[in-house]
Amino acid sequence: MAEATNRQILLVETPKGKLGSEHFKMTETTVPTLSDEGALLVRTHYISLDAANRAWMQGATYRDAVESGQVMAGGAIAEVIESKSSDFAAGDLVFADTGWQDYAVVPAKAAQKVPSMEPKTHLLSVYGVAGLTAYFGLLNCATPKAGETILVSAAAGSVGTLAGQIAKAAVPDCTVIGIAGSDEKCQWLKDELGFDATVNYKAEPVFKALKAVAPQGIDVYFDNVGGDILEAALFRMNNFGRIACCGAVSQYDGAPPSAGPRGVPGLIVTKRLNLRGFIMSDFPNEREKALKDLEGWVAEGKIKVQEDIIDGLENTPAALIGLLAGENRGKRMVKVV
Repeated sequence: MAEATNRQILLVETPKGKLGSEHFKMTETTVPTLSDEGALLVRTHYISLDAANRAWMQGATYRDAVESGQVMAGGAIAEVIESKSSDFAAGDLVFADTGWQDYAVVPAKAAQKVPSMEPKTHLLSVYGVAGLTAYFGLLNCATPKAGETILVSAAAGSVGTLAGQIAKAAVPDCTVIGIAGSDEKCQWLKDELGFDATVNYKAEPVFKALKAVAPQGIDVYFDNVGGDILEAALFRMNNFGRIACCGAVSQYDGAPPSAGPRGVPGLIVTKRLNLRGFIMSDFPNEREKALKDLEGWVAEGKIKVQEDIIDGLENTPAALIGLLAGENRGKRMVKVV
């Protein structure tokens, strides 16, 4: 093998406040060897960056927590270099939790074969975790109906950009409102991605802004942030509104909040709201239909794919820190090779 070393980025300290570069370090070790049956040696091509990376440092979620001293966890598109599984061969592309490193040994049962396509980056964005999360959260969990008003927070991010566009593609006569963190992002959402209205949460009180842009109230809310924005949205929800709870990025990085949204139990009961938490893997039987729909909407120009690609494994910590600060538009990922 040409490469004699395997670069790895370790989490050296669990953050107690804001995530910083001091919480990571890069090391080099030997390329792992494949010994166990049913395992794959893979080489990482593109690492997915998500707000959930930060949540994994806080404790167990739908996966084990990342502890100090471990290779930082993360999903990636990778190439099979060697296989001890009859289901995979050298050269296959897979999506797997490789962690932040050049090479990894992963169980074949935990790897998902993906098609060869160009650009490969679409396997992490519109046809990967971001696109499927947006699709299932909006259509399977929030079940919007024709003519309804749909609100999306973190609307300029990887999932938010796609959730808003899926709404416009799949829900007749709907109104889509996006919440983002700058006037530039808000204008971009309207001009390029077809959102009907936007709110800059850094420039005006969200509750007041929502009252102006959605005077008839909100029927569906795709929540990526939690916290104060969730609270503001709850007060603007219509009776029998549905909320897809995708993430809580406002609470991942820094000190934990001292209190949650106020008045939630009363609002949920009074307005008969349905709040549903979910993750992408909850819908294995719907995956093929979702991918077919997404491919069709991309081909028809109803979905524009926005990707933010950072070069170099060594830049992965800074790229995640920047994502948590809202630097990115669309899906952020790191190109390793």
